[in-house]
Amino acid sequence: MNREIAGLSSMATRPIVAELSEHIRLAHGIPVRFDSAGGVEIARRVREGTEADVLVLADGALAELEKEGHVRKETVRPLWISQVVAAVPEGVPVPALDSEDDLRTALVAAEKIAYSTGPSGKALIDLIGRMGLTDGLRDRLVQAPPGIPAGSLLSSGRTDLAFQQHSEMMDLPGIVVIGPLPGASAISSTFSGGVLTASAQPDLAREVLDLLGSDAASKVAHARGMRARTD
Repeated sequence: MNREIAGLSSMATRPIVAELSEHIRLAHGIPVRFDSAGGVEIARRVREGTEADVLVLADGALAELEKEGHVRKETVRPLWISQVVAAVPEGVPVPALDSEDDLRTALVAAEKIAYSTGPSGKALIDLIGRMGLTDGLRDRLVQAPPGIPAGSLLSSGRTDLAFQQHSEMMDLPGIVVIGPLPGASAISSTFSGGVLTASAQPDLAREVLDLLGSDAASKVAHARGMRARTD
């Protein structure tokens, strides 16, 4: 009898893999359970030899783990694309975000700006640098702790503007999602999957990974703020 397939994922994909795990169990009879945490934490666990079968992570981080021998190269596949969105606390005026000038105005006007520890956070810092705003915004930037949504710093009153993956923002209470970043400032992340070399059931893990990349999974991804990599 097959044991439960254990998956590891970043927080950005947690709602998707949780729903899909239940679907795979009910529709295909394969017990699956994902443990989700910040991407840096998940990568640390993999490197330390945590027993698991399937990994879903931002493609850059997953590629590094594959090069280090922790992921079976032939199984790696892109799954979903997520856009970074901006958000503000509920009840405050919502700034325009139709152009890059609007984005610049919103950034300069914000007293505190939340961003994540994941790839979207690094991309935002790079974007601020390209916009020539690093010096002016340096003391206003607040990085959310690993595993904590940047948007939660809005509802707690710690920041008045936040940026993170849509999937991590869309269900948070007390905030308003303005939308994706405009024009050339848009930030997106690809999340990929692979079978871990430590897996004791690599064939079954590969089957689960294929189901994560199926049309049914694409519908779940859309509902959770992402789109299939092949869209």
